[in-house]
Amino acid sequence: MNHPVDMPALHVNLRDDGFAFVTAPIMRTLLHGEALDDWAAFADSWNDLSPDTYLAASGRHRRRRYATFAAEREGEIRRQPAQPHFQSRSYNHLQGDIQRWFDPILPSVSDGASLRRILDFCRDFFGSLAPATTHWHIETHQFRIEARRGEDGEPTPEGVHRDGVDYVLVLLIDRQNIASGTTTIHAPDHGVLGSFTLAQPLDAALVDDARVFHGVTAVTPIDPDKPAHRDVLVVTFRGVPGD
Repeated sequence: MNHPVDMPALHVNLRDDGFAFVTAPIMRTLLHGEALDDWAAFADSWNDLSPDTYLAASGRHRRRRYATFAAEREGEIRRQPAQPHFQSRSYNHLQGDIQRWFDPILPSVSDGASLRRILDFCRDFFGSLAPATTHWHIETHQFRIEARRGEDGEPTPEGVHRDGVDYVLVLLIDRQNIASGTTTIHAPDHGVLGSFTLAQPLDAALVDDARVFHGVTAVTPIDPDKPAHRDVLVVTFRGVPGD
């Protein structure tokens, strides 16, 4: 797979294939790495996530925080009041058709330079692919998937799926002492279109959610006697009718 090195190439990649894998050095350039001046604190905030209690017995393997934002084509991206995360059962057979309330992303994170730069990039990039869209509903998820001896962590317990949005960014924040966690991209007939592993902080997947499905294989600890986790930021964009 070719790795896009600039925005036009990345646009073509997403239009042609429905997804793109972007390596950390390229993603850092696209995000203007000097703008990520609070990155250390941003990444450290994954140490303060709450258990995902909606996963029943598996909830101990996933921690998260959640926030929503609203954006127009230009201007400030505005954080929205607390609200539940909702997916229909047609997109999430495990947890669909229920309102899921998660602990909110902390203000210090949502107002920080790193998250704001990531959201700005997504708005500009996804907006250029959908020039007719003037208003966006944005959902942001901090995820930590944990693995222990005899207990694999499941980044996507619902399996290969779509999120029911327009576009998705999955950005690796950190991975410690884990093996696997391979992202797979699938056509609507479930044929495999590609696979890759987010291995370095800032490795990223960009997905056209209306066109392709995605999933991530379970993660296992390399050394079962040490903590093991995979931290990602997931940002979804869904166009909404304007005024």
